[in-house]
Amino acid sequence: MSSSSQFDPVRIGIVSVSDRASSGTYEDKGLPALKEWLARALKNPIEFEARLIPDETALISATLIELVDAGCSLVLTTGGTGPALRDVTPEATLAVAHKEMPGFGEQMRQISLRFVPTAILSRQVAVIRDKSLVINLPGQPKSIAETLEGLKDADGAQVVPGIFAAVPYCIDLIGGPYMETDDAVCKAFRPKSAIRPPR
Repeated sequence: MSSSSQFDPVRIGIVSVSDRASSGTYEDKGLPALKEWLARALKNPIEFEARLIPDETALISATLIELVDAGCSLVLTTGGTGPALRDVTPEATLAVAHKEMPGFGEQMRQISLRFVPTAILSRQVAVIRDKSLVINLPGQPKSIAETLEGLKDADGAQVVPGIFAAVPYCIDLIGGPYMETDDAVCKAFRPKSAIRPPR
């Protein structure tokens, strides 16, 4: 039995929202950053559904619905969350929400404020649609990793928890697969009653 077969398979949607990257003006860095971090953080076998699309509200909403309908338990977007006129990812995300999860956005801004005062301009949101958790992440690869993973001191001790620590239990609660993280990257938190014994 391979080491990954003891873990539930997970389908994850990753969406990079950028006019310029989607038109080929420059190379998209969001999708590779998301894939790299998730592959490090999760022990589960992952099937990625990747999309690179422009900053169009209707298209973003349609893409999120498509990924949820395709069975993605988690959908992560990157880009389009600032105050610029073409930044519409949060509006498109809220438009397809069944429930809003404001704690994720609040924590992402708290983490980013440790680095830049302009973090208060970020408008990331997180929502639940059906049995999927959809989270808007920042656009920069470094910021993506920081918000997912949190901040650690020089000895590797957690200073500020990243948002991903809460993701596996949230997925449990909405009926998704049991996600297991590599504690060295990001230790998932579950109440003792929700922890599944190793197979």
